[in-house]
Amino acid sequence: MSDLLKGTSLYLIGMMGTGKTTVGKIIAKKLGYRFADTDALIEQATQQTIPQIFDQDGESAFRQLETQVLSQVAPYTRLVVATGGGIVTQPKNWSYLHHGIVIWLDVPLALLQTRLQGDTQRPLLQRSDWIDQLQTLNQQRQKLYAQADVRVAISAQQSPTTVADAALIAVHQLILENPVPTTPPEIIIHGIEPPNTANEN
Repeated sequence: MSDLLKGTSLYLIGMMGTGKTTVGKIIAKKLGYRFADTDALIEQATQQTIPQIFDQDGESAFRQLETQVLSQVAPYTRLVVATGGGIVTQPKNWSYLHHGIVIWLDVPLALLQTRLQGDTQRPLLQRSDWIDQLQTLNQQRQKLYAQADVRVAISAQQSPTTVADAALIAVHQLILENPVPTTPPEIIIHGIEPPNTANEN
């Protein structure tokens, strides 16, 4: 699989609660890639949590930071990148996402509600009508997520490893239909986890 990718990075998109970080780490380990999480990189750069950024500076400021981090990550190869749920709402971000293969983790709304119940780390859901807000955000973003290269439909019965395997199968099929060109040599970026030496293809 790694040979077919030729170093092309993978970007995971989808709603909050889809498991992008957990699944992304599994995929990175299987491929021998490094892993990056845009939210974690933002927190590292600002020394603030995501809720603190939203509270002090607002969503607009956060989206600017998100685009900045994505632009810094995009030139690098052999990465699996977990992105924030709203990263697709900024048109400029797609120019960076398309540096790699974009994978949409698509989770049913009812399952998202179950996973996010009582979660205090999601600034956009800290309101009494959070279920209605979640539904609204999901509806607004569906067509944007659908611009991904591959879609992985997720059910409650699937483990993160099963989801990761399904994503890799979908990417493999995509590459067979559209071979990727050779990418430049790998370079180093500060703040991104090194690849696991075990290759579990």
